Amino acid sequence: MSSVVPAQTGPAAARRRGVVPPATDRFDRVARAEWSKLFSVHSTAWSLLALVVVTTGIGVLVCWGTMQGLDQNAQAVPEFDSVNLSLGGLGLGQLAAAVLGAMVISTEYSTRAIRSTLTATPRRLQLLSAKALVFIVVALLVGLLTSLLSFFLGQPFLREQFRVGLGDPGVPRALLGGALYVAGSGMFGFAFGALLRHTAGAITAAVALLLVLPPLTQLLPGEWGRAVSHHFTSNAGQAITYAHLVPSGTVTLDPWEGYAWFTLEWLAVLAVAAVLMVRRDA
Repeated sequence: MSSVVPAQTGPAAARRRGVVPPATDRFDRVARAEWSKLFSVHSTAWSLLALVVVTTGIGVLVCWGTMQGLDQNAQAVPEFDSVNLSLGGLGLGQLAAAVLGAMVISTEYSTRAIRSTLTATPRRLQLLSAKALVFIVVALLVGLLTSLLSFFLGQPFLREQFRVGLGDPGVPRALLGGALYVAGSGMFGFAFGALLRHTAGAITAAVALLLVLPPLTQLLPGEWGRAVSHHFTSNAGQAITYAHLVPSGTVTLDPWEGYAWFTLEWLAVLAVAAVLMVRRDA
């Protein structure tokens, strides 16, 4: 009499059959989940589209307007950086990056979805790192696309004597710098989103540090005031978008030195946010 072996059921049997993957909080799977969440909402596509359109459009207008101004002014031609001129839209384009960076994490707190996320990924620093990595990769890629479009669409509007090529000294670094600047601006929003856990507050803080306060620091008196102004957020970060520094310009730091200060400043905010994320309840 032959015996019948009952079919094995349950999660363990399903995993052995390759139906259900084993539960894990591996970093690559956490990052994959964050990637899916980032592109599952319409605001991501709209923010990225706004970043590309606004930055490219304003860059073209700046190049065209500068040449029109030179045609109407018979005085000596002022010195300017042609690459930075074509990237003139980054001043407002960074706003879209900061807004998206803030929303990447703050919206989960607003909707209380963060509780489910932390249940699936209880290691909070791993979760924060995965969110940051996914966002910064997206911001870099879109920032690089935006910089290239701004450069190739803006250069034809310049006079022949001002045009530069992609292979000219400093140009590749400045275009890569545009992408890095977009990513850094977005990380300011991300850091404040993790710190404040409130979308409106995070966006307000990021906009204040990136757009409102930098020009005001030029009003600070003395040598210490100039030092603060030169090293303050976007004042320092924009140095990376110049192919060569203009002596009469407001940026005085070397490109990589300025961007290093820019990066350290958003890292400081993110470090505080990471400490509080571990200590605070969801």
